[in-house]
Amino acid sequence: MTQIKRVVFVCLGNICRSPTAHGIFRDKAAQAGLDVVIDSAGTGDWHIGSPPDRRATHAAHMRGYDLSDLRARQFTPADFNEFDLIFAMDRANQRDIEAQRPAGNTTPVQLFLNLTGQPGRDVPDPYFDGSFDQVLDMIEQGADMLVAQLQNGQG
Repeated sequence: MTQIKRVVFVCLGNICRSPTAHGIFRDKAAQAGLDVVIDSAGTGDWHIGSPPDRRATHAAHMRGYDLSDLRARQFTPADFNEFDLIFAMDRANQRDIEAQRPAGNTTPVQLFLNLTGQPGRDVPDPYFDGSFDQVLDMIEQGADMLVAQLQNGQG
C-alpha cells in the first residue's frame, strides 16, 4: 500500500503557480494510484476565496487539467502541522513560509524545482509576463518527479 502523504504547494497569491501545481499533481497522483492529500496556498491574502487566474485555468485546460474547483487560501503556521511536504514555488515565498515556522517544527519546506534537479531555481510568476505554458512545462516535470519519488517511497 502506498504511503499516505499530505502535500501543499505555495506561491504568492495562490491563483497561478500553486493552484496549477495542485491541479496537475492531483491528476498525476490519481493516475499513479497514490493516496495523497493535496492542497495549495498563497503567502499573501489578496485573492482569498478567488478561483485561479483565468489564464492559468485556460492554459491548464488546454493540457487536460481542470482547476475550476480550486479556490485561493492563505498559508498559515498551522499548515506546518497539516502537511508532510511544503513546496515553495520560489525563494521569496520559501523565506515567507519559513518566517511562519512554529518553534520546534521540522516539516520540510523545499523549492518545487528541486524535484527536477534544478536546486535554487524559481518557478517564474506568470501573472505579469504571461509565461503560463513555460510554467506548465516546469510544473508537469516536477509533478512527474514527485510522483516517481512517492512511488519509490522516497517522499
